[in-house]
Amino acid sequence: MFVSVVVPCMNEEESIPALVDRLAEAIRPWADRAEIILVDDGSTDGTWEAIRKARKRVPQLVGLRLSANRGHQVALTAGLEAARGARIFMLDADLQDPPELLGEMMAMMDRGYDVVYGRRARRQGETLFKKASAFAFYRFLNALSDVAIPPDTGDFRLVSRRALDAVLSMPERARFLRGMFAWAGFRQIGLEYVRAPRAAGETKYPLRAMLRLATDALTGFSTKPLRFATRLSFASLFVTFLMAVYVFGSLILYQTAPGWASVVLAVSFFAAIQLLTLGILGEYVGRLYIETKRRPLYFVSEEARGPEIVSSSSSNREHFKEIA
Repeated sequence: MFVSVVVPCMNEEESIPALVDRLAEAIRPWADRAEIILVDDGSTDGTWEAIRKARKRVPQLVGLRLSANRGHQVALTAGLEAARGARIFMLDADLQDPPELLGEMMAMMDRGYDVVYGRRARRQGETLFKKASAFAFYRFLNALSDVAIPPDTGDFRLVSRRALDAVLSMPERARFLRGMFAWAGFRQIGLEYVRAPRAAGETKYPLRAMLRLATDALTGFSTKPLRFATRLSFASLFVTFLMAVYVFGSLILYQTAPGWASVVLAVSFFAAIQLLTLGILGEYVGRLYIETKRRPLYFVSEEARGPEIVSSSSSNREHFKEIA
């Protein structure tokens, strides 16, 4: 197998036909040595049925159905673990990232690169808030991160087998794959493109999901928030010392006690700092708690490969051992 295409899908019933057609055309030069892996991430619509129907038209198509919704990054990981290709192409099902760039990415990888990632030059069809928050997120993340993560990039990329194996060897449960590929290293290069509007359906990344991904990114690739909490504690001690000097000076010079406003201000200030520090520590402690449980990332309930739809209860550790 030369190239594997991996696409996580969550309630993408409307997008599947066009997605499969464009992917089949993109892999045409390597059609006899290619596979398309669509991962149904616990969809509640007809996504799985759409995948099954598409298999009748495109023999290279492989379907994986997760037993429950595990999130975009875990669904993508499931597809990456099932991929058999020497090169692996990743994109989302909404067709905002054009599959037609596969040929150009292949040519760049032929020059010796292990990772060719798409860099969004422009974002069409997205709100001003979405564009501004994405711009701020990557700059803020790189300011805090211990590893440089290319800005304005997503999971749209072509990677070599050795780069993928390096990332899959990382055991963390809270996945931020674009950061994991950046941390793995190897030769990487960006390819600028214009991100198109969503082809069909609605976005699967509302504000809550974006905040969760941002938290995983910060806690997974930076300890600077912890150092910030420590420095904030020292700063608060210094402010406390200055306030103590003011209070005692007022008692000695003016024979009066500070008013209720200064007391309320001081209590509110230090309570806010304590809660912020506890929140930062809680994120890291919660991450450690999740990591120590060592649960499988996902379970595959069905796999569509070859002429049959095969039921399965396998986890990410063993699902390709059970099904040839």
